Amino acid sequence: MVYEKFWSENPVIAKNKTEVYKLEKDGLKIFDDIPHYAANGFESIPKEKWDMFKWAGLYLQRPKEAGYWMMRVVIPGGILTYDQQITLANIAKDYGRDVYDITTRQAIQFHWLTIEQVPDILNRLEQVGMTTAGACGDITRNIIGNALAGIDPDELFDTRDVLYNVFEYFRLNEDFSNLPRKYKMSVSANVHNASNAEINCVSFNPATKVIDGKTEVGFHVKVGGGLSSVPMLAEELDLFILPEKTVEVAAAITTIFRDFGYREKRHRSRLKFLVADWGPEQFKEKLLEYTGPLPEKGESALKEWNAGYFYGIHKQKQEGLNYVGVNIPVGRLTPDEVIEFAELSKKYGNGEIRNCNSQNLIIPNVPDAKLEELKQESIFERFPYQPKKFIGYSVSCTGIEYCNLALVETKNRMKTIAEKLDKEIDLDVPVRMHMVGCPNNCGQRAIAEIGLQGIKMKNQDKKMVEAFEIYVGGTLNAGGKFNEKLKGKVEAEKLYDVLKELILFFKETKLLSETFLDFVERVGKSELQSKLDNILTEVAV
Repeated sequence: MVYEKFWSENPVIAKNKTEVYKLEKDGLKIFDDIPHYAANGFESIPKEKWDMFKWAGLYLQRPKEAGYWMMRVVIPGGILTYDQQITLANIAKDYGRDVYDITTRQAIQFHWLTIEQVPDILNRLEQVGMTTAGACGDITRNIIGNALAGIDPDELFDTRDVLYNVFEYFRLNEDFSNLPRKYKMSVSANVHNASNAEINCVSFNPATKVIDGKTEVGFHVKVGGGLSSVPMLAEELDLFILPEKTVEVAAAITTIFRDFGYREKRHRSRLKFLVADWGPEQFKEKLLEYTGPLPEKGESALKEWNAGYFYGIHKQKQEGLNYVGVNIPVGRLTPDEVIEFAELSKKYGNGEIRNCNSQNLIIPNVPDAKLEELKQESIFERFPYQPKKFIGYSVSCTGIEYCNLALVETKNRMKTIAEKLDKEIDLDVPVRMHMVGCPNNCGQRAIAEIGLQGIKMKNQDKKMVEAFEIYVGGTLNAGGKFNEKLKGKVEAEKLYDVLKELILFFKETKLLSETFLDFVERVGKSELQSKLDNILTEVAV
């Protein structure tokens, strides 16, 4: 279809440079320009065009003028074949200085790429059925799902075909490549909310409904979730979506966002702002104008949230097969480690690896007869399937190492702090800690039990230093609750000591098997604030 870009006549939008560029040339057309820029070098790229490379999954690293790119690769649902793993590993080895990162949206990121290398990288990806289109930019991002889709004893039904149909519908679709801002979708039937439904712009979540005397499986849909500096939890619409209707409904919701979403100010252009202003009932009525009548809600199949963690060896729903959930500390691997996992998946499974939005991975389809041999593999000494309580539940964004928006270093800091806590503190429950380098919340700080957000502050010598704010009590259980900030700024070099004392307070005061989340709710924020005040005073001495 051809749609009308009626916002082009809005004089306020005409002052938004990004909107002007998107009207002049669709973002996906950057793929046509890449060969020219690759042949002529980074200096041939006009500065005002740098941001348009996002539609090809490319961001300039810090500092932008150096000409090195971060590339994100789309992996719908997080499922990778053996050949895809090997291809990705070799790209990281040949061009990415051995850095291979799993993201909180089941994708993969490379770093240190030059524009001259991009055509070969895109060609390699295409040969194994992969793309970077939609990985970044004002477009449908990587569609996340249940990392165990198709093999999950805890899924209402297999969502792989549904998710891929949605992905293929939007892939390279110029009807939906000029959205007001980035747009994040999830499709999952895991009953433990493995796709973090409430923080997606649109999420399809497991539900049942009796229709004409028969119990049908399908989805409830939530809209308007998102994090960044103004986090909002998604609102559920009073609708039941049959699996075969998912693409149609996804297209209608995206059309509403495209045509009615705000474009004047980029910091207020996400779908969540439109949903907040309209409310779920008005949004539903507009949606039905596009889809026609849809059934009202049925019964949600969601239970307690698992935060995307699938550690250990577990039975699949296929008799005689198992999956192994493995910890990848803060999501970072080397190419050789990726290849090692790929070979392992081929030797013991069917060659697949599944990326989790907790930045970990799963080896699926391991027969009972091969389990004991698999458990003896040395790789699990470095990447355990039964990780410790801190490193196993730590998440980090990219941080100042590569990101232009970050204020502090995160990746190595989070890993170092978590590993040290595991050496010094023994707990009966894990603690979910997320570290982010700026308010944009890519590391999903807002849903962590302990969220750590990077800032800059003046120290006692009046020098600007890296520091952190501490947030407590985040969850996506029962519709979700964002964590709350404790007063006080912690210098980065003192962060470990402060966290250690705070967690020791938790250990000494907690009930048996009580989680940190339950502890926060029981003792209250004021009690934790008082303890943090004392810790900060002691650390400052």
